[in-house]
Amino acid sequence: MHELPLLLNIGIALAYALVGGVIATRLGLPSIVGYLIAGVAIGPATPGFVGNQATIAELAELGVVFLMFGVGLHFSFKDLWQVRSIAVPGATLQMLLATSLGYALSRSWGWTPSASLILGLAISVASTVVLLRALMDFGALDSIHGRVAVGWLVFEDLATVAILVVMPLLLGARAGADGGTTALVAVAKAATFVALMFLVGARAVPWLLQRVVRLKSHEMFVLATLTISLGTALASAKWFGVSLALGAFIAGVLVSDSPYSHQVSADILPFRDTFAVLFFVSVGMLVNPGYLMEHWREVLALSAVIVIGKGAIGALLGLVFPYPARTGLVVGAGLSQIGEFSFIVGQSGVALGLLDASQYSLILAGSIVSITLNPFLFRLIEPTERILKKRPALWRLLDRQGHRAPPPPAETLDKHVVIVGSGRVGRHLSTVLGTLGIPRLVIDSDWKRIEELTTQHVPTLYGDAANSSILEHAALERARALVVTVPDETIATIIVAAAEDLAPGIITIVRAATDEGARHLAELGAESLVRPEFEGGLQIMRATLLTLGFPPRRIQAFVDEIRGSEVLGKQVDDEFALVRKLAASDLELGWLTVHARAALAGKTIAQGNLRGQSGATIIAAEHEGTLVGNPGPELMLEAGDRVAVVGRPDQLATASVLLEFPVGDHTPPAQEPASAA
Repeated sequence: MHELPLLLNIGIALAYALVGGVIATRLGLPSIVGYLIAGVAIGPATPGFVGNQATIAELAELGVVFLMFGVGLHFSFKDLWQVRSIAVPGATLQMLLATSLGYALSRSWGWTPSASLILGLAISVASTVVLLRALMDFGALDSIHGRVAVGWLVFEDLATVAILVVMPLLLGARAGADGGTTALVAVAKAATFVALMFLVGARAVPWLLQRVVRLKSHEMFVLATLTISLGTALASAKWFGVSLALGAFIAGVLVSDSPYSHQVSADILPFRDTFAVLFFVSVGMLVNPGYLMEHWREVLALSAVIVIGKGAIGALLGLVFPYPARTGLVVGAGLSQIGEFSFIVGQSGVALGLLDASQYSLILAGSIVSITLNPFLFRLIEPTERILKKRPALWRLLDRQGHRAPPPPAETLDKHVVIVGSGRVGRHLSTVLGTLGIPRLVIDSDWKRIEELTTQHVPTLYGDAANSSILEHAALERARALVVTVPDETIATIIVAAAEDLAPGIITIVRAATDEGARHLAELGAESLVRPEFEGGLQIMRATLLTLGFPPRRIQAFVDEIRGSEVLGKQVDDEFALVRKLAASDLELGWLTVHARAALAGKTIAQGNLRGQSGATIIAAEHEGTLVGNPGPELMLEAGDRVAVVGRPDQLATASVLLEFPVGDHTPPAQEPASAA
């Protein structure tokens, strides 16, 4: 077998990342922690397999490109503008204060001013990935608190992009007398690139996507998306001296304005996730556990600055502005960590010679510690609120009235219907329930759909119900039903299983695509399964038979029988043989429910002799929650059982009296002699 070092490194890195991610998730930690530790495990400082740092680092550059492209793709000036009064000044002050703390701390260790500045800048920005996941897990992303935190982070992202542009100028300034000229040239190149992208690229990118869409090839569309993201990043670095990260970010911003942004986002997601994992693994490979153990005091001090210092700064700044006290607490918890942008800033510092590998290891250690602790800080928000409320004077001072936050949607709902997915089916269902006055709560991971529903005053939760704890905030224990409209059976299975854990016995209506999927969902507790393709086939059959002149009542009998046969697991050929038999005669099919005091209640099929008394024939029965096809004569007909009966209309009427009406309440109608058929 030929040696394949590239594939070997990718395969082992992904395998270690999978194991680390699974362990971290099972422990309730962000998956990023598992990826970083996986990198440590295959790094040169630990025993066992040692990955090729150069190879994985080059692949990690793709992770940076796709991460920044994704940030630009979801960047919204509108969201930032809505919370500008707190996000812009708050983020600016927080970054300055956090940078100062990091600078002072590292200077006390004897670091150079340049290295201290890089460390301060690296810890001043929080992880977008970690914050968004935490807000989704706690059901706060679409609240005023979540919007402020996201807007705050959007401004930090912009500032970080600017930092990545300016950082190379620091090295130019250290070079000597030509430093100023170098800086001016670099700024001019960056400004030219941005201007060209927004003047030319803003027209060229949507035009290109539109032309590719007309080819009606999804493969070509994916290739165009990859070419735009990678091509722009490479061009920015090659011709304008701009970082790959900035080029990818600008490309994402341009694509976000096109009508195809949602499809681009969906297509780029697998590449972003895969290479982002390799990016975090490559970062972990740079960590030297031995060095960190020797310098545990520095690790502890830096982690305290990030978790406690940054958290306190964010919370206090949030409380200064006229927003609810919880907003400040959410901002403080969300910003008390560092992640992917900090890695990029630190890597740029290493590449420029401003940081050495051991100094960069401290930044990585601070990231691992802060990301690990971040979920626990979010869990402290409510206890902190309760403590503050015990001091009314202090609470009134902190809980400002400028932007009164409404309570979370689920807190005000009772006997509601939870709808997961707001596609065409989910939107129609939500509209119907609203018209009927039935309270409902819609969960979706598409922000534009959530915004649309919010403007219509529909209670919503933003998040992926299959990948986070968002269902915990849907008040399932008080809900009347859960409707899962997502088309993917795997995702639906995860949602149904999680819902049954949170609210055992909740009525669940689920969309299913296959027989196997439907059976699995039923085993998990789904009460009602809807198969769109199967139901669509029945509607096509109904329309066809109506066109051919069949009576609507008989067509409905065909539909009922086929649907019943589907549940009973009969073969399609058998189903249509029965349809042909019914169509050739005047027989009809009906489902009857056995009354407790009916003439045949408590008797077996043989004892009741329904066929002898009415001429109708029992072809199926739902007995003790189980559907039985062609039941034997020994089957006992008990109260509540449902039986499928075939016969002429008059025979069905007599069968109804014998099965559905109490003895003595009604006199059976006159009937023709029973058919021997």
